Amino acid sequence: MTFDFSPFLPWPVLAALATVSVIIAAFAIWRGIRGAWIRTLAALAMLTALANPVLLQEDRDQLSTIVPVLVDRSQSQQTPDRIKMTDDALAALKGQLARFPQIEPRFVDVEGDVNSDVPSTRLFDALSANIADVPPARIGGAIMLTDGEVHDVPAANQALGFDAPIHGLITGKANEFDRRIEVIKGPRFGIVNEEQQVVLRVFDDGPSPGGTANVTVKLNGDEIATLQATPGQDTPFSFKVPAGGSNVLEFSVAALPGEVTTANNRAVHVIDGIRQNLRVLLVSGEPHAGERAWRNLLKSDASVDLVHFTILRPPEKQDGTPINELSLIAFPTRELFVDKIKDFDLIIFDRYQHRGVLPLLYYDYISQYVENGGALLIAAGPEHAGPDSIAITPLSTVLPATPTGEMIEKAFYPRLSEEGRKHPVTRGLDGSAEEPPHWGRWFRSVDVDRPQGETIMLGADNHPLLVLNRAGQGRVAMLLSDQGWLWARGFEGGGPNVSLYRRIAHWLMKEPALEEEALTARASGRTLEVTRQTIGDNPGNATVRYPSGKTETLPLTQSEPGLYKAEKRMDEIGLFEIRNGKLSTLVHIGAVDAPEFKAMISTTDVLKPVADRSKGLVTRVANANGRINVPPILPVRGQVRVADNDRMMIRMTSETVLKGINTLPLFAGFAGVGILLLAFGTMWWREGR
Repeated sequence: MTFDFSPFLPWPVLAALATVSVIIAAFAIWRGIRGAWIRTLAALAMLTALANPVLLQEDRDQLSTIVPVLVDRSQSQQTPDRIKMTDDALAALKGQLARFPQIEPRFVDVEGDVNSDVPSTRLFDALSANIADVPPARIGGAIMLTDGEVHDVPAANQALGFDAPIHGLITGKANEFDRRIEVIKGPRFGIVNEEQQVVLRVFDDGPSPGGTANVTVKLNGDEIATLQATPGQDTPFSFKVPAGGSNVLEFSVAALPGEVTTANNRAVHVIDGIRQNLRVLLVSGEPHAGERAWRNLLKSDASVDLVHFTILRPPEKQDGTPINELSLIAFPTRELFVDKIKDFDLIIFDRYQHRGVLPLLYYDYISQYVENGGALLIAAGPEHAGPDSIAITPLSTVLPATPTGEMIEKAFYPRLSEEGRKHPVTRGLDGSAEEPPHWGRWFRSVDVDRPQGETIMLGADNHPLLVLNRAGQGRVAMLLSDQGWLWARGFEGGGPNVSLYRRIAHWLMKEPALEEEALTARASGRTLEVTRQTIGDNPGNATVRYPSGKTETLPLTQSEPGLYKAEKRMDEIGLFEIRNGKLSTLVHIGAVDAPEFKAMISTTDVLKPVADRSKGLVTRVANANGRINVPPILPVRGQVRVADNDRMMIRMTSETVLKGINTLPLFAGFAGVGILLLAFGTMWWREGR
């Protein structure tokens, strides 16, 4: 209850009246006038009535004490044991808080930096955001339910913004152990077939079991090595880049019984293969119009080392000219097809026929070259259907199509087959989407029996025109017409000969982007992009395995014939495994060195300094038997000065909210009138004496 005034006249007027009254009263008392003191009291009563003194009584309600409860839902908390511990401890904590009606808990699930490529557990940022609308005096404390791996703990000289205890309830078990693997150093690019080296390291967090760790190495899904790595030490590994484009190197360390998680037991390193100098051998059987088209295409690529021979004078041509007078260069058959055949990335026979230039045994060498991983392209013309065709040599063992001996002499538009519309070599060729195709016609092709492999282009009457096939470890392509040069010359508008020839050559040299059946995945920030290439039917959905171990079905949608894609923004970071049928691939989303995976073992050490400064408590929620044991809550009035090792103290607020004010005027009503009448009556009575 308080005392106040609610004057009927402004204070300056009352002050003036009081001044006049004081002067008159002083003069009357000084002159000894009868009744001066009574008149002075009457004037004082009148001035008091005009000042209107009142008694005020405030009606207030006690405010609740705010206690934020931050529940760590980051990826390090997503192991089955920790999920159960967190949920059970949260249920027990809610039960305890419900017993105190003056405590208002605010439960906040903190899922980590979902918008960051380097996720971490930032509980104190979440705490600041949660209490931004609350006066510091109303905050009774904060409770953090976490594994202890918090990455934004304030420094010793950094204020929390309130004076109340910070308590940490730690999930996990004491003396936890976890093994993980990281790629410490590795090249981003590498030259194909040249040796590269990466450095990896196995880490043992917590009590190490000692000994060495078994590390399995896979390259593009195929196991290539097994290493013995000593935890804590660098382990170098050398390998050769097998192909151009993206190559995925995967390291997986064997899991150990009792470790916290296996989500960080694998690491990937992506290296882009670069072909420094492609060595191509082009052998033209005779001069013809299409020969220059092949030569110009290959010579225009600075990364191609081209060796080109044209047979101008076959052995059977005997015109009596002495050898020493010929200006022609002898064809170095043995050097090319025996001594150095393995040095070539691609061999092209352009309208070549068997005319005694190459011994039959050399064709067998070429077949072995293909089966051992080489690439062969046959650009066939009329000679391929004749009696000197190379299809009747030992080379026939790797050729996908056998000529019937007939030529198809008929104008036609080269068209894509159903497989060709899906095959990456021919899919989306400029002009192929229209009917007839928006390119020039050809006029002859070699007729063949039913070919092996994939027929991706068709000639007249749907006869095979371009056939691709695998032979052993190598690849073979047959273009069954010699009139591709018409496109190069712009006949009837020309055609995409450069794109077609280049794609054929890159497919032969096993470019990953041109594989018929492939599953690839890449990360764009936190977005997972999955691409499935197939020349078959709809491949169905992809299955995504998260770093936390959960799986999800991801629908694949056709974007082009034979090309299916899917995109999804992921709420986890780490190594994802994507599967579709028999194909699988790995992709790492987010930073490889994200703090969330640097240490997965639970700890009380991180939160203890800030808890000690604020007189809080840090303890594990599970005892040695795995039973959940949440410390009791102790409400405290006033400032918390001493920490309690067994209870979580909450500073109860003294803040209130004003609901209303009750006023009682002292000179109101009959009481005020009576006092005034008594004062004036006494004055008149005294003067009547």
